[in-house]
Amino acid sequence: MTRAKLHSIERRTALKLAAALWLAARNRPVSASAPQRVVVIGGGIIGCAISYYLAKAGTQVTLVERDSLASKASRGTFAWINATWAKQPRHYHRFSQMGLNAWHELESELGIPIRWGGSLEWFSSHERQVKLGTDIEEQARWGEAAKMLTGAEVSVLEPNLTVSGANSFAYSGGDGALDPVTACQRLAAGAQRYHATVMEQCAVRSALPNDEGTVTVSTSQGDLIADRYVVATGADPVATKALAGVTIPQRSTPGVIVITKPLRRLIHRVIAAPGIHLHQRDDGKLVIGEQEGAPNNAAHSLRLRERPTRFPDNATALAHAQRMLAIATQFLPAAAAAEVDEVLIGWRPLPLDGHPVLGTPNASPASYLAIMHSGISLAPLVGQLVAQELLTQTPSPHLEHYRPDRHFSAVARY
Repeated sequence: MTRAKLHSIERRTALKLAAALWLAARNRPVSASAPQRVVVIGGGIIGCAISYYLAKAGTQVTLVERDSLASKASRGTFAWINATWAKQPRHYHRFSQMGLNAWHELESELGIPIRWGGSLEWFSSHERQVKLGTDIEEQARWGEAAKMLTGAEVSVLEPNLTVSGANSFAYSGGDGALDPVTACQRLAAGAQRYHATVMEQCAVRSALPNDEGTVTVSTSQGDLIADRYVVATGADPVATKALAGVTIPQRSTPGVIVITKPLRRLIHRVIAAPGIHLHQRDDGKLVIGEQEGAPNNAAHSLRLRERPTRFPDNATALAHAQRMLAIATQFLPAAAAAEVDEVLIGWRPLPLDGHPVLGTPNASPASYLAIMHSGISLAPLVGQLVAQELLTQTPSPHLEHYRPDRHFSAVARY
């Protein structure tokens, strides 16, 4: 048997096993002690997905957001749906593959526009390019539709892209991208069709247990009585401590996202070029993300202390946008005609070890934490699995590596 055929069999077996375990978790009966009332705190992509699947299962759900839906991390994300080389180790990569599969199901269920077509990625460093090739070989062994392409092959896929100076490119065929604001809005609207309540401009002050086993969630719009509550507050550095008595170590960093006004179709895939990320939505808007965050110095630390999502003035925002557009046009010359529509500062909710935080902490048995990077890639999968855990009172085998009381150690891979 050839190695390629063996890898193909291993891929099919792994995906069938994951699908079987996933279906088993979804088909477990609802526990007699399942919560009837759940408050979900945080109206980003994760909170909206959990609310949707809980409401769909018949739970009385209240989704509470202190600003507007998708106003923080979910609005300022590049919104790349992927299971690429950075998803390490193997269990996290498999989890991400399942996340992509879940998006295909949810896409048709709620009419969420997703632009599939894969991604192209390369680096300027020779050493990093060699490592990329090794990483892609590993991806192929793990069942990912990934391979290295030549410049000529890339030019066929993306004729408007300039790729001179590089001779190999990583292609991940299963990747996609979306508009995160639209996705959140459709998830919340879907939850409302199942009778969920959505409360925007509503700040949560506390979540305190009652003698009869319920919880009072105190908000700026009044108290809510619940059986359980979910903390899906993204990159907020204090929310988990304030609401669940747990400190989740995060290494969240800011990044600038530029969204242009609609253009003719320039690119069909996610492009991760040296120094810049690009994709183009179905509405024609080009989304540009920077690879490097803010400089690590005292002046920037002071400016970013309050975690702003916007620049202090339009001139500063436009200067950053023009800087990023200049890099983008090195690889996509036609982007020179782009007009800036929006400039955002995005804060990634990134636990210290890079992996999701999902589950009930020992310190607060009525709470359930759902904090993670790759929220875009994982949202529908996490929404389903969290709803299943809450309703069946049964731990999911897919979440065993991501519990909130684990030991967090720093990683340098991503």
